[in-house]
Amino acid sequence: MFDAIFYLSAITGALLAGPWWLKLLFGLLAGSAVASMFVWAHDAAHGALFQSKRTAEILGTIFMLPSLNMYRLWAFGHNRVHHGFTSLSTIDWVWRPWTPQEYRSKTVWQKMIYRLERSPYTCALHYLLRIWWPGMVRFKVDAKNKDYWPFFYSKMITLVFFISFSALAYWISGPMGIIAAVILPFLVFNYYIALFVFLHHTHPNVPFFSEKEEWSQSIGQLYCSIIVRCSKVSEYLIHNILIHTPHHVDPRIPFYRLKGAYEDLRAEYGQYIHETRFGFFEIRRIFKECKLYDYEGKSWLSFRSGRSWIEEKAADIAASATSSVYQPGKTAH
Repeated sequence: MFDAIFYLSAITGALLAGPWWLKLLFGLLAGSAVASMFVWAHDAAHGALFQSKRTAEILGTIFMLPSLNMYRLWAFGHNRVHHGFTSLSTIDWVWRPWTPQEYRSKTVWQKMIYRLERSPYTCALHYLLRIWWPGMVRFKVDAKNKDYWPFFYSKMITLVFFISFSALAYWISGPMGIIAAVILPFLVFNYYIALFVFLHHTHPNVPFFSEKEEWSQSIGQLYCSIIVRCSKVSEYLIHNILIHTPHHVDPRIPFYRLKGAYEDLRAEYGQYIHETRFGFFEIRRIFKECKLYDYEGKSWLSFRSGRSWIEEKAADIAASATSSVYQPGKTAH
């Protein structure tokens, strides 16, 4: 009820406020409400709130609509892929870091997008371009698959909501109504979810894996999920979503039990849990240090150190090739 009232109040302001700047201010608040609603729907999709799957899907779908996310498709990718193989980069594509070699092989445009994604100011692009667009909007399943019609209906429900709500916003407040009540909240939501998911699993001390033999469920869920503490008010508004490790250990834990679950986990496995504090300088530090990744050495690299890393590797290969050439009077290796 709190989330619904928060959202409807902000949307009312975005549609009915007089000055354009006030409309946009209410649009920003509406985007924050959309993010809170999404956390609620996210828990419903995990079966953490209701015993009835039907109840969870109906309410989860409704609360996901303002974010323009498709409940069934989102749950499919998130629950099976991300939670099933957290930080195993060959399967879990969420915030998967590139190696220095991968980055070097990309086009100028691809490099620019990747740099924008790994900035604390423009990270919303990651969710838009890597998850929402390919994983929901463009995602196709074979017509013979049992999920074909549920996925199709999920897309259609979201499309009908988008068209209907956009028409209503235009009728009430013209083009500015669409911008303030539909587009701006959607973009704000994308920023929130991209930032939060980045902080969930990205830290200079947290590894990613490219080989399944190196990875395990306990490593992925416990060691590669991060606790980010905020103020009590912030944690209430975002439904404790940054207390993330217990959620990965058992996704059925509802958001209002995460703090207690974290205390239990810390008592038993505190040495394996990564914890940090939400703050501008800490977030900027994590983004700055976690640009590229060396999967063999299990170390994060900046773009500059990534170039040095490639040069060192090239020098090592050249030295190895030189030493293998036969020279008279010397033993060939």
